[in-house]
Amino acid sequence: MVKMADRVTALNNKPKHIRNIAICAHIDHGKTTLSDNLLAGAGMMSEDLAGKACALDFHEDEATRGITIDSAAVSMVHNVGGEDFLINLIDTPGHVDFGGDVTRAMRAVDGAVTLSCAVEGIMPQTETVLRQALRERVKPILFINKVDRLIKELKLTPEAMQERFVKIITSVNKLIKQLAEEEYGKKWQVNVNDGSVCFGSAFHNWALSLPYMQKKGITFKDIIDAYASDDEEKRKDIAKRAPLHEVLLNAVIKHLPNPVDAQEYRIPKIWHGDPESPFGQALIKTDPGGPLAFVAIKVVVDSQAGEITMGRLYAGTAKKGTTAHMAKAKADVRLQQIYIYNGAKKEIVDDVPAGNIIGIGGLKGAYPGETVTEGEQEPFEAITHIFEPVITKAIEAKQASDLPKLIEVLMQVGKEDPSIVVEINQETGEHLLHGMGELHLEIIENRITSEKHMDVTTSPPIVVYRETITGRNATPAEGKSPNKHNRLYFSVEPLEPKMRQAIKDEKIPDGRVKKKDKGLWESLEAAGMDSKTSRNVRDVFNGNVFIDATRGIVHIGEIIEMVLDMFEDVMKHGPLAREPCTGVKVILEDVKLHEDAIHRGPAQLYPAVRDGIRLALMQARPLLFEPVQTMQFDAPEEFMGEISKLIQNKRGQLLDMRQEGVMVSVKGKLPVAEMFGLASDLRSATGGRGSLFLVDQAFERLPDELQHKVLAQIKQRKGLKSGDEGVAQPA
Repeated sequence: MVKMADRVTALNNKPKHIRNIAICAHIDHGKTTLSDNLLAGAGMMSEDLAGKACALDFHEDEATRGITIDSAAVSMVHNVGGEDFLINLIDTPGHVDFGGDVTRAMRAVDGAVTLSCAVEGIMPQTETVLRQALRERVKPILFINKVDRLIKELKLTPEAMQERFVKIITSVNKLIKQLAEEEYGKKWQVNVNDGSVCFGSAFHNWALSLPYMQKKGITFKDIIDAYASDDEEKRKDIAKRAPLHEVLLNAVIKHLPNPVDAQEYRIPKIWHGDPESPFGQALIKTDPGGPLAFVAIKVVVDSQAGEITMGRLYAGTAKKGTTAHMAKAKADVRLQQIYIYNGAKKEIVDDVPAGNIIGIGGLKGAYPGETVTEGEQEPFEAITHIFEPVITKAIEAKQASDLPKLIEVLMQVGKEDPSIVVEINQETGEHLLHGMGELHLEIIENRITSEKHMDVTTSPPIVVYRETITGRNATPAEGKSPNKHNRLYFSVEPLEPKMRQAIKDEKIPDGRVKKKDKGLWESLEAAGMDSKTSRNVRDVFNGNVFIDATRGIVHIGEIIEMVLDMFEDVMKHGPLAREPCTGVKVILEDVKLHEDAIHRGPAQLYPAVRDGIRLALMQARPLLFEPVQTMQFDAPEEFMGEISKLIQNKRGQLLDMRQEGVMVSVKGKLPVAEMFGLASDLRSATGGRGSLFLVDQAFERLPDELQHKVLAQIKQRKGLKSGDEGVAQPA
C-alpha cells in the first residue's frame, strides 16, 4: 500500500485538487469527534476508535477537559469519482476564551464546515465563528450533527425533525447574509438540494446529504428504523452504507473552493499591496514559480525540532535552505525544515508549492500573523481578534533562581497563544498575564507547570479597568520642566462616540503620524473631525488621540517625539490609578521653550509633558470605566427565576429572555469584576443544567457609588498614594 505521506506529496503540487478547510462550531457540538471520523475514513485511525480517541486533542489538558484548546492541522487524501483530492483540515476550539485560535485558523483556510448541534441549534459561538470566517472571506457549508439524539432522546417524528432542520438552515443563511459582504451573502447561502447541507451523527459515524441519498437510495426512514430496533448491527450497517467521511468530504470537494479560485477573491481582502505588481500577481494566481509568500498562524515549540511555525503558503515554493524575510520581526531567516502534516505526525519533505498548509522549522522569532517573503514585500493584514483581554493575574516563580527561566517561558507562552498579553513591569518587578477569561488563564498557568515544568504561584485574578474623562479642563494645564525654563500647556476633552467607534472598527489606524497621510485625514473627517484639526493629529494610541494645535513654534519639530513618548506613557498609566486611559483627546495648546537645546533635553521635557497631561486629566472630571460582558445563559425553563436572580446579584442587567420549548435563553450584561466563579454559581443555581457563553464585551462607566471604593482597592494593590492634585504616585 502506498504510504499516506507519499499520496499527500503526490497531490500537493496540483492546486486544483487541494481543499484547505476548518471545522468550526460552538463548544461541545462535536468538532473533534467529526475530525476523528474523517481521519478514520482516510485510513489513519481505526474506525472503532473514531469519536472516542479525539486524535487531534494532543495536549494533555485537552484530553482531560474534553475540549479543544489549540487548532490542530491534518492532511488527508479523499477519492471522489476516481480522482484523489488532498484535504488540509484544521480543527478549531469552540470555547470563547480560545477564540483567538479560531481567528488565526481562518487566515489559512478557504472553506469552513460549520457544525451545528441538531438539539441545541445555532448558539452564540456558532455566530462568532461564522463572523470570523466571513471576515476573512472563507466560504461556509453546514453540517447538522447529533441527529441520533433527535431520534433517541427527543423521539421526534420525521416531520418534526424536518421542521427543526429548516429552522437551523434558515438561521445560518440569515447569519451569512448579515455577516458577509453583500456579493457573498447571496452567493454563499447553504441549501439542502445541492448538498451544501449534510446531516448525521459524528459519534455513530454516519451522515446523509440529499444528492447522496438519491444516489445510494437511502432514506431517513432507514435511519429511524435502525435506531428504533436496539440492534447495534443495524446501526453499524448504516455507518457502512452512508459513511460520514464520504458524505461530508464529497460536499467539501464539490462546494468549497480550491486555493487557485479562492485566492483570487481572498487576497484583495487580506493583503493591501499593489495587485498589479509581480508579487501581487503571484498571490492572486497562487503561482508556485513566483516569489515566496507564507503567513504564520501558529507557533509550536517542539522538544526535538525547536520552534515549528505552521501556516499557509500563498505563493512560491517553500524549499529547504531558502533565505526569506520576516516582515514584522524585520529579520532574514533560512528555512531549515519543511514539514507536511499527516494526522498529528509531521513528515519532513524537501519542497512544497503554493496553496498548501505546511510547517516550517527555523523561523526564529516568528509570531502568529507573521508574513514570510523572499525579499521585502508588503506584509499581509494583521490578524485581529474580536475581543481584547480583560482579566489579569500576577505570576511569579516559587524559587528566585528560576526567574530567568520564567521570563523565557512567558515569552514562549506569548508566542504560542498571542491572545495572551504578557507584561513585565520594570518598576514593581511583577510579571502580568492578561487573558480573555478565567478558564483561559487557568489553562495557561496549567501548561506552565505541566509542560514547561516550572513551579509558579499566581495571584487571584484581577480585573483591568480603564480611565477616562467626562468633561474638559477650564484653562489649559501647565507642565513645567525641573529647570523651570520650559513650559507646555495642555487641554483635554472626551473623544466623540463616532470617533471612538471608528478607532474600534480599525477605520482609523493606530500609530504616530509621520508624513502627510491623506487616507488618515479622510477617515478622521468621515468620523466627524473638521479638516483643519485632522491635519494636526500627531498620534492615535489605544483609542486616544493627540493633537498639536501650536502655531509658529520654531523648535516644535525637535521636541514632538519626546512629547508623544510621554503622551503614550500617560495613556498607558492614567493619573487616577495608573490604569490605561481610553477615549481621551489631548491637545497641545502652547509651548514656551528655552533657546538653548541643552536645556530642553528628555530629562527636562519628559517630566514637564507627563505632569502637564496628568494635571489636565485630573481637572476634567476623570472616572473609571469597567469591562462588562454580555453573556447568554441557557437552562431548563424552571430555572428562569434563579438565573435572573443570579444576574441581579452580580450587578447585572437583564437584556432579553426567550423561551424555546422547555429551554429558556437569557441574555444579560454583567461586570467582569463580579463574574469570578460565575460558572460554578450557575451550576449550583441550576442543578448543573445551565450553561453560559460570551456574546460581546465593552467598557462602561463604573457606578458612582463604587468609584471611590474600587479606586482605593487598585491603589492599595499597586502601592500608590495620592500626590498633588490627586495624581497617583508610588507610595
